[in-house]
Amino acid sequence: MIFVRRIGIDLGTVNVLVYVHGRGIVLQEPSLVALSNADSRLVALGEEARVLLGRTPESIDVIRPMRDGVIADYMITEAMLRYFIGKVCGRWQFAIGIKPDVAVSVPVGVTSVEERAVHDAAIAGGGRTAHLIPEPFAAAIGAGLPVHTPTGNMIVDVGGGASEAAVISMNGMVVSGAVRVAGLKIDEAIANYIRKKFNLMIGEQTAEDIKIQIGSALPMEHELALEVRGRDQVAGLPRTIRISTNEIVDAISEPLQAISGVVRAVLEKTPPELASDIIDRGMVLVGGGALLRNLDRFLTKETGVPCYPAENPMACVAVGAGRALEHLEVLRRSMPQL
Repeated sequence: MIFVRRIGIDLGTVNVLVYVHGRGIVLQEPSLVALSNADSRLVALGEEARVLLGRTPESIDVIRPMRDGVIADYMITEAMLRYFIGKVCGRWQFAIGIKPDVAVSVPVGVTSVEERAVHDAAIAGGGRTAHLIPEPFAAAIGAGLPVHTPTGNMIVDVGGGASEAAVISMNGMVVSGAVRVAGLKIDEAIANYIRKKFNLMIGEQTAEDIKIQIGSALPMEHELALEVRGRDQVAGLPRTIRISTNEIVDAISEPLQAISGVVRAVLEKTPPELASDIIDRGMVLVGGGALLRNLDRFLTKETGVPCYPAENPMACVAVGAGRALEHLEVLRRSMPQL
């Protein structure tokens, strides 16, 4: 029997990923909870709740307890964490009182009240100790950047609820910035575009599928196309349309400009010595948003700084949070809050 003693959690708006020391990413599930409206009973969590999204009767609500990377509903987030930590550690480990040390990522710019809510939820959810790691810093460790050296390392994290950029040197964040525009806002922009242009209503899940299957940050020479089903706004009946990549490029230009804006703002505040390192080394793109076609090329074009997606960009934050637990004493010198 292997006891799980150290785990890193990427507590995202869209997905929760859990990293276990020595085993890698062991869990990746949606941050969704299905609740019964009559008695607030939990009906389903994670992947089981995602299947219900947009398909439930009025008696059941599917909600995201995290919003813009911070806790919107404390009780439900605690229940979700207890479920995920229990799934990773096993009920037997909890039963004999062995609890893991937990590191949870938090977005840049969260308030002390929001931090306290995450910390308390992690402890109530089954952690022995809980350490909060800034998301870009965890992402940089997970992406394998040399954060302990005096060179400038720039990370851009495009998640589900927020996009963050940071310059890291000597185990600390020198400059950072965040905007609450990311994957969900991109999905929203696609749904709005289809509603305005085609008079067709589509659900959140369909908008995300369109983004994954044919979405791109820049126009493509060889376009992809997709048949999309939804409800006609005028007739009220089901209808199918065909949409192409370059239409999606138009649809998502506004949220992408907001994301490039926060990257530019961080670059403008970066000290000259570190800025020259970043021009040499480029910036690393992580988070689920990094999977959007040509986002790296879009950011390179907008900033003039080379941008590269990390290997397995979605896992970087959880992996970095878990690895940070192995070097807490060193990291505490530059980040006393750990």
